[in-house]
Amino acid sequence: MSVLNNFKLVDTKRNNQMSPVQQRRNKLIKKIWEQMEFVKAKQQGEIYAPKRLRTVTNKLSGEKVTVEMAKRIRPWYWITESGKTCLSIHYGAKVIALAKGMSAIELANEAEVLPTLEKIKAAVEAGELDTQIEAVSAALPVFAKKGV
Repeated sequence: MSVLNNFKLVDTKRNNQMSPVQQRRNKLIKKIWEQMEFVKAKQQGEIYAPKRLRTVTNKLSGEKVTVEMAKRIRPWYWITESGKTCLSIHYGAKVIALAKGMSAIELANEAEVLPTLEKIKAAVEAGELDTQIEAVSAALPVFAKKGV
């Protein structure tokens, strides 16, 4: 008991509820992080393919088996005809409009994608894109919102 006497003990409960706004931010931040890892791997000449567990049914025996599969990551950036790189931010299957009528960021080259994603991640953490995330989230089908 002498070890516990060295700590300041309090009577409190942990709040397990997270606001829907914070849940949406965290979801977008996770996807931005995946894009950042994808870009880092591509710059190093590697392939970024995170593993995920899927349950599949064996066609011969009918038995359900859990297998580890590579998760497909689609890049949010592309090269235009003029040689510029464009980057759009996705929430689910929808593209977030960053300004009215503007849904992509034009970059000079592919090397600017990673620093731009880092800045966007900071903006999401600060709550700067909450209204855009809310607008896109409202447009998603109900079954897609279960994980929010």
